[in-house]
Amino acid sequence: MQSSALDISIFFEFAGIQITNTVATTWGIMLFLGLCAWLANWALHTPNARRAKQTNQTVTNPTPSTRSPQTRLQTLIEAIVTTIQSAIASVAPQHVKELTPFIGTLWLFILCANLVGLIPGLHSPTRDFSATAALAILVFLSVHWFGVRILGWKAYLKHYLSPSPLLLPFNLISEVSRTIALSVRLFGNMMSLEMTALLILMVAGFLAPVPILMLHIIEALVQAYIFGILALVYIAGGIQSHQLKQAKQEKQTLENPSDSNPGQPHPNHSTKSLSE
Repeated sequence: MQSSALDISIFFEFAGIQITNTVATTWGIMLFLGLCAWLANWALHTPNARRAKQTNQTVTNPTPSTRSPQTRLQTLIEAIVTTIQSAIASVAPQHVKELTPFIGTLWLFILCANLVGLIPGLHSPTRDFSATAALAILVFLSVHWFGVRILGWKAYLKHYLSPSPLLLPFNLISEVSRTIALSVRLFGNMMSLEMTALLILMVAGFLAPVPILMLHIIEALVQAYIFGILALVYIAGGIQSHQLKQAKQEKQTLENPSDSNPGQPHPNHSTKSLSE
C-alpha cells in the first residue's frame, strides 16, 4: 500500500462531472463481475454443446451414459451458490429464491471491493464513505422493494403501525438510523484497516507484508459477510413481521373458531341443546 492509499483523488473529468478513483474502481469491479458471470455461463454451456454436436444428441435430454461429468468450474460455482443460499435460508427460508440474486451480488461485490486494495495502485472503494453510503441506501430501498413485492403495499405499510400506531415515528427513525449505521460500520472498519496497514508499513517497512495481507483478507471477508447478513436481516424483518402476525391470527382462529364467527353457535352448545 502507498502513502496515498487514503486519498480520494479525481480520476478524470467528463462534461464537468468529476469521476473519482472510487467511482472508477467501482465501475471496474462491476465490469469484472459481469465478465466473470458471462464467461462462467459460456464455459458451462460450451462443453455440453460440443458433446451434443459430436454425438448428435440434444442437450436438454441427455442419457445417463452421455451425461457430462462435473467440471471444477461447475463445482466451484455450485459451492458458492449453495453457501449463499444456505445463509439466506437460515434467516428467510421461505424467500431464498427471491433474495439470492440481490444478497449474492451484494456479498460478491463488497468482497471484491474490500480485496481490491491488495492490488498495487488500486484502493478499496469501501474506504470511501460515499461508496458505503450508496450501498446502505441500496439496501434501504431493497428492504421496501422486497416488502412491497412480496406482501403488497397495504400489508407492508401496515407493519409500521404494529403493535401500536404510536410507534410509527420510532419505526421511521429506526429505518434511517440503521441505514446510517450500516454505511458507517463498513466505512469505519475498512478505513481503520487501511490506516493500520499503512502505519505498520511505515514503521516496519516490508518486513511484515504477509501478516498484513492476511489481516486484510480476513477483515475483508468478515466485513463483507456482516454487511450482507445485516441487509438480509433487515429485508427478512420487513417481510416476516407481517407473516408471523398473520400466522398467529390464523392459529388463534383455528383454536377458537367461535371468535371468528360470533353469530354461529359453538358445536358443543348445539350438541348440548339437542340432547336436552
